[in-house]
Amino acid sequence: MASSNYLLLKQQLLRRHQCILSQMMPGVGAAKDNGVVEMDETRLYIGLNDSETKEQMFETERYLEELKKLCFIYHVPFSVGMEEGGYFHENGEYVEEKSLVLTLIDAEKEIIQKIAKDLCALFHQEAILVIKNAVQGCYIM
Repeated sequence: MASSNYLLLKQQLLRRHQCILSQMMPGVGAAKDNGVVEMDETRLYIGLNDSETKEQMFETERYLEELKKLCFIYHVPFSVGMEEGGYFHENGEYVEEKSLVLTLIDAEKEIIQKIAKDLCALFHQEAILVIKNAVQGCYIM
């Protein structure tokens, strides 16, 4: 049931987005000269190691499914990827970890903060890194 709701929301967002873009600049995308669009890109880096054990407790796919459900609940379009990396813990210990990188475009600050706090609790993280950049993009249709 939840996956059919997710697909329905995805279709609705796509139709809405296409209508807005076609009104702004038929055939290309939006706003500025030659279809360039100003937007904010926010990336959330979510480590998968448990904050206490420093080990990944579940399969990556389980975390990914929970992340998708959360984005559906907040009604935000998103993309997500998986990266591997490492960091030095406060006690100097080096830890390698898989991380999910959630990318949101033009999401509201309050929604980003709620998602980050929910993911901290859900994935048992000390913190989630949030990076925001002003970017230019172009929709190709």
